[in-house]
Amino acid sequence: MKLGVDFGTTRIVIAEVDRGNYPVITFDGPAGEACDWFPALVAVRGGQLLFGWDAWEAQEMPGAVVARSIKRYLPEAGPQTRVEIGGQIVSMLDLLSELCSALKSALLHRSSLKVKPSDAIEIMLGVPANANGNQRFLTVEAFRQAGFAVLGLLNEPTAASIEYGHGQRGKTDTAGKSRVLVYDLGGGTFDASLVEMEAHGHEVVASEGITSLGGDDFDGVLADLALETSEIPRHEQESMTQAELFRLHEECRRKKETLHANTRRIHIELDQVRETWEQVTVPVNEFYERARPLVAETIHAVEDLLALHPEPCDALYVTGGASELPLVARTLKESFGRRVRRSAYARSATAIGLAIQADAETGYVLREKFTRYFGVWREADSGHSVVFDPLFLKGTELPASGQPALTVRRSYHPAHNIGHFRYLECSHLTAGGRPCGEITIWDQILFPFDAALQAREDLSGAAVQRLEWGSRDKMEECYRCDSSGAVTVTISNLSGGYERDYRLGRWTKTGPAVAPGKPRARRVSATETK
Repeated sequence: MKLGVDFGTTRIVIAEVDRGNYPVITFDGPAGEACDWFPALVAVRGGQLLFGWDAWEAQEMPGAVVARSIKRYLPEAGPQTRVEIGGQIVSMLDLLSELCSALKSALLHRSSLKVKPSDAIEIMLGVPANANGNQRFLTVEAFRQAGFAVLGLLNEPTAASIEYGHGQRGKTDTAGKSRVLVYDLGGGTFDASLVEMEAHGHEVVASEGITSLGGDDFDGVLADLALETSEIPRHEQESMTQAELFRLHEECRRKKETLHANTRRIHIELDQVRETWEQVTVPVNEFYERARPLVAETIHAVEDLLALHPEPCDALYVTGGASELPLVARTLKESFGRRVRRSAYARSATAIGLAIQADAETGYVLREKFTRYFGVWREADSGHSVVFDPLFLKGTELPASGQPALTVRRSYHPAHNIGHFRYLECSHLTAGGRPCGEITIWDQILFPFDAALQAREDLSGAAVQRLEWGSRDKMEECYRCDSSGAVTVTISNLSGGYERDYRLGRWTKTGPAVAPGKPRARRVSATETK
């Protein structure tokens, strides 16, 4: 059983591989209704963690604390990051794993998927194009721990381009090579990818994204306008509980999703928030005027991407649930004209594309690229300065599935008894080669350069000493990156004849883990029902 899984900020959408067809799986909702999505929700009630539909139902239960948009916290999280929800402290990885377990249970018992508990479920996972390494690791590992067999990882707009290419097969206007920019505006993130397409091949030219912009933000804009339009006294508005704020945003989301090109007014039922409040009417033009700067941010990101790659673009393919807002379509048409093509499956294009990629029978060859610089800090000038060594450059092509991993080697004679390696990713480099833009710090690792320390497993308490004349032993670092972007390193003392393997970001199951720090628990934004 092979599936494409679009792990969205607010909704998880899944498509099935079924003999050349890729239907979207439906789930049984709380009232028995068919839903083509699974809620990415977490809640706490009575000291018990609830996930998915159970968390959805808990929204109306007294004393429940509901956390939405968990995915928005992943860019700043690591494998050992702890979060607090309703007084419960749990690691982010465990939280995601439990959510994925609830998803698997729903697939087995409350969905249209015909699968037995004993059947292996193989999945192709989607992640934002601008996701950092830790975010990718957390997503993959959570699904693995829940019992899914992860076939690979694919950037969400790239998956949408595969769905687009699949739909264009046999059409005369797609003969030869074409270039498509995928505009993917989801519930919590925006991504854009420039993709060169042929009949059975896709190559990602470049990707950019905004990790904190999506449909949630449009809901917030409409909620603010509804309160401003109402005659509710300021002190009452400020007295809203977290549960009432949650219901306000849910009401705004529902009304936002019903908008069409001819809508002139939006009626917000504020009695859904608090019984004594009345309905308010927001002119749709006022909502669009407030929301326009958000759409403009996405347009700027697309224009920047096209400016860096000025070759003609055949189409701008629009997908993602938040892109259904009429303002988005209107603004894109104003900026890019007839090149704009809207997906017929805006909410499910990514999942369908992932399923197509999971289906070996389609014969698609995909070449992804590094979306960030990945490297390590190194000493320079006899320890008087530190420089950044970019091991994998932004834009470097990843190997295709089944091909040998990318390999980068570094060899030297060390100046210390212990190697202290500090890895990071960054979106940009300065003219002097220093990291800038969005920077993600990876875990640190320690390696015994001194052969006398090779038997010592834990080096965290050992003193790092500079060797007066350096070491005669020769060291080598061998970095490997596979088709999913997973990076591992083998550090060897070639003279001493020993080595250690490290899974950077802990993607793999072999080799000792990178020793993590002990980060403080973060508080996840949540709502409490009364």
